[in-house]
Amino acid sequence: MNAIAIDDEPIALDVVKSHAAKVPFVTLQATFTNAFDAIRYLQQHKIDLIFLDIKMPDINGMDLLNSLSNPPMVIFTTAYSEHAVKSFELDAIDYLLKPFSLPRFLKACNKAMELYDLRAGSEGIKQQSSIFIKDGYQQIKTQVEEILYLEASGNYTILHLEDNKSLSTRVPIAEMLNLLPAKSFIRVHRAFIINRDKINKFDKFQVWIGQKSIPIGATYTQCLQKLG
Repeated sequence: MNAIAIDDEPIALDVVKSHAAKVPFVTLQATFTNAFDAIRYLQQHKIDLIFLDIKMPDINGMDLLNSLSNPPMVIFTTAYSEHAVKSFELDAIDYLLKPFSLPRFLKACNKAMELYDLRAGSEGIKQQSSIFIKDGYQQIKTQVEEILYLEASGNYTILHLEDNKSLSTRVPIAEMLNLLPAKSFIRVHRAFIINRDKINKFDKFQVWIGQKSIPIGATYTQCLQKLG
Protein backbone atom coordinates (compact mmCIF):
# COMPACT_ATOMS: atom_id res chain seq x y z
CA MET A 1 0.00 0.00 0.00
CA ASN A 2 1.22 3.49 -0.83
CA ALA A 3 0.88 5.79 2.18
CA ILE A 4 1.62 9.31 3.35
CA ALA A 5 1.76 10.78 6.86
CA ILE A 6 0.51 14.22 7.89
CA ASP A 7 1.45 15.72 11.26
CA ASP A 8 2.58 19.21 12.26
CA GLU A 9 5.14 17.69 14.67
CA PRO A 10 8.33 16.42 12.94
CA ILE A 11 9.10 14.09 15.86
CA ALA A 12 5.72 12.40 15.42
CA LEU A 13 6.43 11.94 11.71
CA ASP A 14 9.77 10.34 12.56
CA VAL A 15 7.93 7.75 14.66
CA VAL A 16 5.59 6.92 11.78
CA LYS A 17 8.57 6.71 9.39
CA SER A 18 10.41 4.34 11.71
CA HIS A 19 7.41 2.07 12.25
CA ALA A 20 6.35 2.07 8.57
CA ALA A 21 9.85 1.05 7.50
CA LYS A 22 9.35 -2.18 9.46
CA VAL A 23 5.99 -3.05 7.83
CA PRO A 24 6.75 -4.80 4.52
CA PHE A 25 3.42 -4.08 2.84
CA VAL A 26 3.39 -0.31 3.57
CA THR A 27 5.42 2.11 1.44
CA LEU A 28 5.54 5.56 2.99
CA GLN A 29 5.80 7.80 -0.07
CA ALA A 30 5.95 11.19 1.65
CA THR A 31 5.44 13.02 4.94
CA PHE A 32 4.01 16.48 5.52
CA THR A 33 3.97 19.00 8.33
CA ASN A 34 1.76 21.29 6.23
CA ALA A 35 -1.73 19.92 5.58
CA PHE A 36 -2.28 21.97 2.42
CA ASP A 37 0.93 20.62 0.88
CA ALA A 38 -0.46 17.16 1.57
CA ILE A 39 -3.77 17.99 -0.10
CA ARG A 40 -1.95 19.11 -3.24
CA TYR A 41 0.08 15.90 -3.21
CA LEU A 42 -3.09 13.81 -2.91
CA GLN A 43 -4.54 15.57 -5.95
CA GLN A 44 -1.56 14.44 -8.04
CA HIS A 45 -0.76 10.96 -6.69
CA LYS A 46 -2.65 7.75 -5.99
CA ILE A 47 -2.42 7.06 -2.28
CA ASP A 48 -4.05 4.13 -0.51
CA LEU A 49 -3.60 5.13 3.13
CA ILE A 50 -3.04 8.29 5.20
CA PHE A 51 -1.61 8.42 8.71
CA LEU A 52 -3.32 11.61 9.82
CA ASP A 53 -2.92 13.77 12.92
CA ILE A 54 -6.09 15.47 14.15
CA LYS A 55 -5.03 18.65 15.94
CA MET A 56 -3.06 20.74 13.47
CA PRO A 57 -2.89 24.47 12.73
CA ASP A 58 -5.05 25.96 9.94
CA ILE A 59 -7.09 22.77 9.38
CA ASN A 60 -7.61 19.76 11.61
CA GLY A 61 -7.34 16.21 10.35
CA MET A 62 -11.06 15.51 10.33
CA ASP A 63 -11.82 18.63 8.29
CA LEU A 64 -9.01 17.71 5.91
CA LEU A 65 -10.51 14.25 5.42
CA ASN A 66 -13.97 15.73 4.82
CA SER A 67 -12.52 18.04 2.17
CA LEU A 68 -11.40 15.12 -0.02
CA SER A 69 -13.91 14.00 -2.65
CA ASN A 70 -12.51 10.47 -2.85
CA PRO A 71 -10.43 9.98 0.30
CA PRO A 72 -7.98 7.12 0.80
CA MET A 73 -8.18 4.91 3.86
CA VAL A 74 -7.14 6.79 6.99
CA ILE A 75 -5.56 5.89 10.31
CA PHE A 76 -5.80 8.78 12.74
CA THR A 77 -2.80 9.49 14.99
CA THR A 78 -3.37 11.83 17.91
CA ALA A 79 -2.54 12.56 21.52
CA TYR A 80 -6.21 13.23 22.33
CA SER A 81 -8.58 10.36 23.04
CA GLU A 82 -11.78 12.43 22.92
CA HIS A 83 -11.88 12.31 19.12
CA ALA A 84 -12.15 8.52 18.87
CA VAL A 85 -15.92 8.24 18.39
CA LYS A 86 -16.00 10.96 15.73
CA SER A 87 -13.11 9.34 13.86
CA PHE A 88 -15.03 6.09 13.43
CA GLU A 89 -18.07 8.01 12.22
CA LEU A 90 -15.75 9.09 9.40
CA ASP A 91 -15.05 5.41 8.66
CA ALA A 92 -11.45 5.56 9.87
CA ILE A 93 -9.57 2.28 9.74
CA ASP A 94 -8.11 2.84 13.21
CA TYR A 95 -7.28 5.41 15.85
CA LEU A 96 -3.74 5.43 17.25
CA LEU A 97 -3.26 7.26 20.53
CA LYS A 98 0.21 8.76 20.88
CA PRO A 99 2.66 7.46 21.90
CA PHE A 100 1.87 4.19 20.11
CA SER A 101 4.05 1.10 19.93
CA LEU A 102 5.18 -0.78 16.84
CA PRO A 103 2.83 -3.73 17.60
CA ARG A 104 -0.12 -1.34 17.88
CA PHE A 105 0.93 0.40 14.65
CA LEU A 106 1.24 -2.97 12.91
CA LYS A 107 -2.25 -3.98 14.06
CA ALA A 108 -3.69 -0.84 12.44
CA CYS A 109 -1.75 -1.49 9.24
CA ASN A 110 -3.02 -5.08 9.12
CA LYS A 111 -6.60 -3.81 9.32
CA ALA A 112 -5.91 -1.44 6.43
CA MET A 113 -4.31 -4.23 4.39
CA GLU A 114 -7.31 -6.45 4.97
CA LEU A 115 -9.59 -3.80 3.50
CA TYR A 116 -7.12 -3.06 0.70
CA ASP A 117 -7.19 -6.75 -0.33
CA LEU A 118 -10.97 -6.77 -0.19
CA ARG A 119 -11.15 -3.78 -2.51
CA ALA A 120 -8.63 -5.29 -4.89
CA GLY A 121 -10.67 -8.45 -5.19
CA SER A 122 -14.04 -6.76 -5.51
CA GLU A 123 -13.97 -5.66 -9.15
CA GLY A 124 -17.19 -6.74 -10.78
CA ILE A 125 -18.68 -7.79 -7.47
CA LYS A 126 -21.72 -5.56 -8.02
CA GLN A 127 -22.75 -7.83 -10.88
CA GLN A 128 -22.55 -10.96 -8.75
CA SER A 129 -25.36 -12.63 -6.85
CA SER A 130 -23.12 -13.47 -3.88
CA ILE A 131 -20.20 -12.00 -1.98
CA PHE A 132 -17.68 -13.38 0.50
CA ILE A 133 -17.80 -11.81 3.95
CA LYS A 134 -14.88 -12.18 6.32
CA ASP A 135 -16.18 -13.29 9.72
CA GLY A 136 -13.25 -13.85 12.06
CA TYR A 137 -10.85 -16.15 10.21
CA GLN A 138 -13.50 -17.41 7.79
CA GLN A 139 -14.69 -16.14 4.41
CA ILE A 140 -18.43 -16.87 4.28
CA LYS A 141 -20.29 -16.89 0.99
CA THR A 142 -23.41 -14.77 1.33
CA GLN A 143 -26.25 -14.42 -1.17
CA VAL A 144 -26.90 -10.74 -1.81
CA GLU A 145 -30.67 -11.27 -2.01
CA GLU A 146 -30.65 -12.70 1.55
CA ILE A 147 -29.31 -9.47 3.08
CA LEU A 148 -32.07 -7.47 4.80
CA TYR A 149 -30.00 -4.59 6.14
CA LEU A 150 -26.54 -3.70 7.45
CA GLU A 151 -25.84 -2.04 10.78
CA ALA A 152 -22.68 -0.31 12.00
CA SER A 153 -21.64 -1.51 15.45
CA GLY A 154 -18.43 -0.01 16.78
CA ASN A 155 -15.56 -1.18 14.58
CA TYR A 156 -17.76 -3.80 12.90
CA THR A 157 -20.59 -4.00 10.39
CA ILE A 158 -23.36 -6.51 11.10
CA LEU A 159 -25.20 -8.02 8.14
CA HIS A 160 -28.75 -8.98 9.12
CA LEU A 161 -29.95 -11.83 6.90
CA GLU A 162 -33.14 -13.74 6.33
CA ASP A 163 -34.16 -16.48 8.79
CA ASN A 164 -32.77 -14.43 11.72
CA LYS A 165 -29.18 -15.04 10.65
CA SER A 166 -26.40 -12.48 10.92
CA LEU A 167 -22.72 -12.02 10.12
CA SER A 168 -20.22 -9.48 11.41
CA THR A 169 -17.21 -8.10 9.59
CA ARG A 170 -14.54 -5.47 10.27
CA VAL A 171 -15.21 -3.84 6.90
CA PRO A 172 -16.60 -0.31 7.56
CA ILE A 173 -20.22 0.23 6.63
CA ALA A 174 -19.29 2.88 4.02
CA GLU A 175 -17.06 0.36 2.27
CA MET A 176 -19.80 -2.28 2.35
CA LEU A 177 -22.03 0.14 0.45
CA ASN A 178 -19.41 0.25 -2.30
CA LEU A 179 -19.42 -3.54 -2.55
CA LEU A 180 -23.17 -4.03 -2.90
CA PRO A 181 -25.47 -3.42 -5.91
CA ALA A 182 -26.31 0.29 -5.95
CA LYS A 183 -29.77 -0.35 -7.39
CA SER A 184 -30.80 -2.36 -4.33
CA PHE A 185 -28.83 -1.03 -1.34
CA ILE A 186 -29.30 2.47 0.05
CA ARG A 187 -27.71 4.16 3.04
CA VAL A 188 -30.49 5.75 5.09
CA HIS A 189 -28.52 6.56 8.26
CA ARG A 190 -24.85 6.73 9.22
CA ALA A 191 -25.38 3.38 10.97
CA PHE A 192 -27.72 1.65 8.50
CA ILE A 193 -27.81 0.43 4.91
CA ILE A 194 -31.01 -1.23 3.73
CA ASN A 195 -32.01 -3.55 0.93
CA ARG A 196 -34.81 -1.60 -0.75
CA ASP A 197 -36.32 -4.84 -2.08
CA LYS A 198 -37.04 -5.90 1.52
CA ILE A 199 -38.92 -2.76 2.63
CA ASN A 200 -42.48 -3.30 3.92
CA LYS A 201 -43.33 0.39 4.33
CA PHE A 202 -41.73 3.77 5.02
CA ASP A 203 -42.43 7.34 5.96
CA LYS A 204 -40.17 10.40 6.08
CA PHE A 205 -38.66 9.33 9.41
CA GLN A 206 -38.16 5.57 9.16
CA VAL A 207 -38.43 2.42 7.08
CA TRP A 208 -39.66 -1.01 8.12
CA ILE A 209 -38.08 -4.29 7.12
CA GLY A 210 -40.18 -7.02 8.66
CA GLN A 211 -40.80 -5.88 12.24
CA LYS A 212 -37.58 -3.86 12.36
CA SER A 213 -37.94 -0.07 12.30
CA ILE A 214 -34.85 1.67 10.89
CA PRO A 215 -34.44 5.45 11.28
CA ILE A 216 -33.75 7.77 8.37
CA GLY A 217 -30.93 10.11 9.36
CA ALA A 218 -31.34 13.86 9.02
CA THR A 219 -28.52 14.03 6.46
CA TYR A 220 -29.93 11.13 4.42
CA THR A 221 -33.42 12.44 3.65
CA GLN A 222 -32.56 12.52 -0.08
CA CYS A 223 -32.76 8.72 0.03
CA LEU A 224 -36.58 9.04 0.17
CA GLN A 225 -36.54 9.68 -3.59
CA LYS A 226 -35.04 6.21 -4.09
CA LEU A 227 -37.41 4.30 -1.83
CA GLY A 228 -40.58 4.60 -3.86
